[in-house]
Amino acid sequence: MNPSLELQLKTLPSEPGVYRYYDKNENLLYVGKAKNLKKRVLSYFNKTLSGYRTRIMVGKINRLETTIVNSEYDALLLENNLIKEHQPFYNVMLKDDKTYPWICIKNEDFPRIFLTRNKIKDGSEYFGPYAKVRPAKILLDTIKHIYKLRTCNLNLAPKKIEEGKYKVCLEFHIKNCEGPCEDLESKEDYDQKIDTIRGIVKGDFRRAKEYLVNQMTKYASNLQFENAQLIKERLDILEDYQVKHTVVNPDIDDVDVFGMTSDETAAYVNYFKIRNGNIIQSFTTEIKKMLEETDEEIMEEALIEIRQKFDSDSKEVLLPFHLTVEIPNVKLIVPKVGDKKRIVELSEKNAKEYRIEKLKQVQIVDPERHSNRIMAEMQKLLRMPVEPRHIEGFDNSNIQGTNPVSACVVFKNGKASKADYRIFHPKTVIGPDDFKTMEEVIFRRYKRMLEEGESLPQLILIDGGKGQLSSAVKSLKLLGLYGKITIVGIAKRLEEIFFPEDPIPLYLDKKSETLKILQQVRDEAHRFGVRHHRTRRTNSTIKSELEEIPGVGEKTIELLLSKLKSVKRIKEANLETLEEILGKSKAKIIWGFFNAE
Repeated sequence: MNPSLELQLKTLPSEPGVYRYYDKNENLLYVGKAKNLKKRVLSYFNKTLSGYRTRIMVGKINRLETTIVNSEYDALLLENNLIKEHQPFYNVMLKDDKTYPWICIKNEDFPRIFLTRNKIKDGSEYFGPYAKVRPAKILLDTIKHIYKLRTCNLNLAPKKIEEGKYKVCLEFHIKNCEGPCEDLESKEDYDQKIDTIRGIVKGDFRRAKEYLVNQMTKYASNLQFENAQLIKERLDILEDYQVKHTVVNPDIDDVDVFGMTSDETAAYVNYFKIRNGNIIQSFTTEIKKMLEETDEEIMEEALIEIRQKFDSDSKEVLLPFHLTVEIPNVKLIVPKVGDKKRIVELSEKNAKEYRIEKLKQVQIVDPERHSNRIMAEMQKLLRMPVEPRHIEGFDNSNIQGTNPVSACVVFKNGKASKADYRIFHPKTVIGPDDFKTMEEVIFRRYKRMLEEGESLPQLILIDGGKGQLSSAVKSLKLLGLYGKITIVGIAKRLEEIFFPEDPIPLYLDKKSETLKILQQVRDEAHRFGVRHHRTRRTNSTIKSELEEIPGVGEKTIELLLSKLKSVKRIKEANLETLEEILGKSKAKIIWGFFNAE
């Protein structure tokens, strides 16, 4: 270790702040925040690091810089700004450089309303940004169906209108605009419409409804029923939009919601901005893990970054789990019941669906990365020392102890390797004894692999519960392989995963890809075993009919079946055909048996 770095480590302050690691070439490796700088930084150097990437990074550290701040939240803000500015290699980042659309209410007389991706500091109001353009367009189209607004870019200053410089255009004649350019609509009426539109964009439909109801009542009292009906239709459009976009209790106002799901390589964070019970913003992103970060660490980073991105000043944030960081004047809440709990669950559902969609894309575009991620996940969930690149699954098939077979299927990198499948016919087991059969088959399989110097699997999957698993373990112990190969059992009823010497089974998430791989191995072993069991049973039935012929042995029967394939063809064969296969003596016996009058 660099002597100056060693000295720095001894003199670190026990204050909140930000630390920065540099390599010998002065490249910034990592920026981190801490509630206690001394404890946090020393944790990288004083313990055995479990993460491979973390060990690599620590090995490169040549110099350390720290900045003390007043609180952990200030540290989080500073860390976020430094990461965005310098983009260190080992930091997680929301790699999202897209420009998002905003709804703009232009700062001008008789303001226009339109979508834009460029924010200009000219006093205009911007609402958004919208993670997807389609919801913004739907909202804008809804507004234009309800209100007649100008779309031209004329300068409608009062002086210009008084001078009569403008004439109404086609938009006025097709009833999309009320002609403010010729003073046919007052600025007061137009601004009232803009005020109600401002409420709609913010998720508050109350003022817009009041405005439309007043308009409708006014027309109806003046016996202008056609105009009243038009306003009624616009009110229906607004109410239909509100119903489709109100997803929680309308009393839940001015709230941010975060949901998350994660795996070994990445976290997926969803964000809802809720106003008056309406989701007015929805955004989901993928965050790559760099140094085995926890969900809590990633959520803290995402919380600050996403709230900044969407310009949120909500005083209440709903989360799926607790965070240690405290944000001034903001309540971080983990709801337990009710509508707030349901909206957090909806956010988590969105994050999970986004993850599934991303993984499907990766599976198509980069199958190797997809395979690596699944193998890493399986290693962690099944408590394995290595990734299960080579899996073997076993299943027994018999009916009342007749014609028993045991199937062994092989999966490599999560894919079936059918050329390596094997079928075993038990030699020492009499009667229907699954436990003894499993014990024999496991012993024979791996004894032969050891003798022939073949590469052993990292994972053995036994179709069955504790009994079959214990029998398989006996054989591994006899061969000296127990503890060197991970072995588990899978019980079909509840999809329980059993481990040797552990009375409590593991229950995996039903959507877990690890469980899906295990189910696929188990089902393939069952299918392969049943197919061969049926074939053996069928052949046994055929042979029993031929065995009734006096003077005909097993070798003669096998020769006939190999040539003619079925008993039916043997029965229908003429004497000459049988003589070509067996010779005159045997042919005469068989032909006479089936053709005797």
